[in-house]
Amino acid sequence: MAKALANIPTLNLQKFVNGTPEERAQFVQEFGEGLKAIGFIKLEGHGIDSALIRNTYDAFEKFFALPTDVKEKYVHAQGGARGYTGFGKEHAKNRTAGDLKEFWHTGQDLPENHPLYNTPAYPPNIWPEAEIQGITENTLGLYRALENCAAQMLTALALYFNLEEDYFTRMIKDGNSVLRSLHYPPLEPGMDPNAVRAAEHEDINLITLLCEATQSGLEILTHDGEWLGVEALEGQIVVDAGDMLSRMANGVIPATTHRVVNPEGEAAKVSRYSVPFFTHPRPECVLEIIPGTVTEENPLRAPVITAGEFLNQRLREIGLLK
Repeated sequence: MAKALANIPTLNLQKFVNGTPEERAQFVQEFGEGLKAIGFIKLEGHGIDSALIRNTYDAFEKFFALPTDVKEKYVHAQGGARGYTGFGKEHAKNRTAGDLKEFWHTGQDLPENHPLYNTPAYPPNIWPEAEIQGITENTLGLYRALENCAAQMLTALALYFNLEEDYFTRMIKDGNSVLRSLHYPPLEPGMDPNAVRAAEHEDINLITLLCEATQSGLEILTHDGEWLGVEALEGQIVVDAGDMLSRMANGVIPATTHRVVNPEGEAAKVSRYSVPFFTHPRPECVLEIIPGTVTEENPLRAPVITAGEFLNQRLREIGLLK
């Protein structure tokens, strides 16, 4: 278990969106430096309606309470890209024990006349409206709100690296981003003793936005090899850098290893729910190295690759794609 809480910077997005030039510049600096130092920040002032977050949580709590055979009607064949993925199906890279979780994926909702609609990377969303009325409207509403928030964060990050404001947002327009609704059931004696709710891993994408979970358990691994807890207050969003961003930044920004540990005592008898938004580029976008991040002291760490190639590589490593 974690020994202490991580000292993660807390920023207010309104200082960037509606602030003075000085406040905007301060936000840009603190965001970039926060990601460089620890890979995580906590965000306030994001403007996302708390009722929208709560309604989405409520809808998926009802869905995950359905019988397994009903939930399995919504399993999508293609690597869990859309719909339901059952308990224990996903495992962390370099591990074989499945995580103690089940989840639902909502992807980019494109019109049928869009050139990416129903392509291999963009299967249409599926919805359990027959069982949970209103789940579509709430989930898509939260997806769009988080996508907009991610775009604002990535605009600030582009400015931090002295790039064009839309350097990253061009990549995520109609991007292959995913909203994952997660359920970690109560712990039971028959569960794999080697399994945890979410084993240590790094996120695949550019940045992740995590609405506050219903229970603690998130921990990050420090540079000193110590696990520290991360707690988000009500209304805060935890933002972290993924492997795609770290790759583009040539390691200047780390993709910090994190996990969700198994609770103890009475907390082990309670479900945990969380809703992270994984911000992805379009598959054809090239993960080019950010200018200035390759130096004599920090030589090029990885070859250029497309976002789609990198995603598929990682999905195979975690057992979601054959």
